[in-house]
Amino acid sequence: MILFKNINKTYIKNQQHVHALNDINLTVDTGDIFGLIGWSGAGKSSLIRLVNQLEKPSSGSIQVDGVNVNSLDRAAQRQHKKKIGMIFQHFNLLESKTVAQNVAIPLILQGINRAEIQKRVEAMLSYVDLSAKKDSYPGQLSGGQKQRVGIARALITEPTILLCDEATSALDPQTTLSILKLLKQINDERKITILLVTHEMEVIASICNKVAVMEKGQIIEQGSVLDIFSAPQQDTTKKFVNTVLSPQIPEAVLASLPRQDNIYRLEFLGDSARKPVVNELILKQLVEINILFGNMREISGVVLGSMFIQMNGPEDQIQTAVKFLQEKGVHIERGVA
Repeated sequence: MILFKNINKTYIKNQQHVHALNDINLTVDTGDIFGLIGWSGAGKSSLIRLVNQLEKPSSGSIQVDGVNVNSLDRAAQRQHKKKIGMIFQHFNLLESKTVAQNVAIPLILQGINRAEIQKRVEAMLSYVDLSAKKDSYPGQLSGGQKQRVGIARALITEPTILLCDEATSALDPQTTLSILKLLKQINDERKITILLVTHEMEVIASICNKVAVMEKGQIIEQGSVLDIFSAPQQDTTKKFVNTVLSPQIPEAVLASLPRQDNIYRLEFLGDSARKPVVNELILKQLVEINILFGNMREISGVVLGSMFIQMNGPEDQIQTAVKFLQEKGVHIERGVA
């Protein structure tokens, strides 16, 4: 477990005090894939770097598995850092060393004997599907392969916590998916707690079970990924969620409509998303239905969806249709917003 308690972090820049973190309280449970999301400058990286003491808080405490890391002496800090692996946006590989040599660096620093290092490096490269590249240099690798080297290096000390600082933002979408799949596999098979920083809500939706939204050094919303996606409260959170669910009618479709006062937005969650609710409404012939736009997405094993429809007919029939949808578990609002 990682516990941030009343964390504040202030930098001095150009003789000005910059408040990077303001009274952060956050719990990351053992086994979580916990996402920190926010725009650039929100304080995400400052917060994650406190865990392995690349940064120190100005005030407050960080506990890892019940130990206050701020109170550790130098020897205890070295032992603490062995439990924590970290992967970076730009890989941080040594260009002059081979893949195997890059992965071996943490073990060399720990004074592990050569035979044990070779054994563990070969096993780790096999795990991240890079055995064939062990004698290659970083300049000969793709971006995805470089990040797999970074992941192998982070895992080689058998940590219990893995910190990911924008680990996929330098990768193309297809490579991003493969790296996220590997991180999920690591969490499932090795029971490693993952704390992940990103500005991409798609990453959160793909592998995280919990998320905290940051803005201007503060956590403005947090909870399970499903809760955040199904009922975002803050404007910033809604904007992030909309990048995945896209609950908006395309402008070209909207411009072609002769009227817009009869548009309804339907939101589906779980069972209501799996059942042909709109089809049932059409068969009832209460009103004329025109489907304008729809989108479905599975989040944490639950289907979420949104749809915009037009309902044409007498107002009392429209209200009967609205009531039918509500009874089926559909959240419905009038208007395009």
